[in-house]
Amino acid sequence: MTCKDVLCSHTVGRTTSDQETTDVSPFQAESKAEHKANNREVRTMDASVLWCLFFPLLTWGCPSGCAEEGPAPHDITGDARKPVLLQDIAATTAFISAAEVAVIGFFQELEKPEVSNFHVVVGKIQDVPFGLSTNPEVLSHYNITINTISIFRMVDNKRQDLEITDGKEIDATKMSRFIRINELRLVTEYNPVTAIGLFNSTVQTHLLLFTDKTSQEHMERVRRYREAADLFRGKILFILVDSKVKGNERVISFFNLKKSQLPALAIFHTPDEEQDVLPLGEVSVERVRDFCNSFLERKQMKEDPRPEEKMEL
Repeated sequence: MTCKDVLCSHTVGRTTSDQETTDVSPFQAESKAEHKANNREVRTMDASVLWCLFFPLLTWGCPSGCAEEGPAPHDITGDARKPVLLQDIAATTAFISAAEVAVIGFFQELEKPEVSNFHVVVGKIQDVPFGLSTNPEVLSHYNITINTISIFRMVDNKRQDLEITDGKEIDATKMSRFIRINELRLVTEYNPVTAIGLFNSTVQTHLLLFTDKTSQEHMERVRRYREAADLFRGKILFILVDSKVKGNERVISFFNLKKSQLPALAIFHTPDEEQDVLPLGEVSVERVRDFCNSFLERKQMKEDPRPEEKMEL
């Protein structure tokens, strides 16, 4: 059975093309143009062999397809943590620029259930900065017309919106899941929740670092990996794969790697499934940079070959 057959034989929550975008991020609000673009992206990703590997991990490892309906990663009970009040455009811009991932609640109406739910989520997700703005100028600047939760990502300079229309039930659990799905960072650790956001990104080249998180060298490896990631912001998604997680063995074997060869890098271009691997004795910024540049240059030469120079008579 081929990897594509594996995907085709496992159809939890997948029926029509219109539903595919919903499966990727059930609570993501988009414009019509973005919705059509994302549908095309998802169909492209479905054909990817790497997606064939990751998709079963999203569903087989979770009862009843928890990638869609599972509980939020945090216990939603709330505490005293509050969002930063953003009172003008300059403050909002600075807030967004200061973090890898920033979440802002843009609210026209404060007397709504989603505002209370937003405060609950702020209290429970401690590793993401949260802001809140009701200033009409700020809302207009960011094209906000209804109450909206927005995620701003440094890794690809993208913004994801969760628009809350009247009658749409968005509780704290759904808000939390929307954030966790879409909070891509310079280095994003692969798991069943982040995988959805990774494959919904418009950045189509993914670099995977396979490493043992229990290793004494792990923290230093990640520091150097993150430093290299900053050099390829918007061009390559940097992903961390813990080799100790049993479910990740499928991904390791797909790249024909053995655990004795780890740590290792694997780079993958989702549209055409071109890939390359590099076992590493040591993770360094220079080796990661050179590996990425070499792959990107080869891709560029294939896509835009230089015309043959005419011979002079």
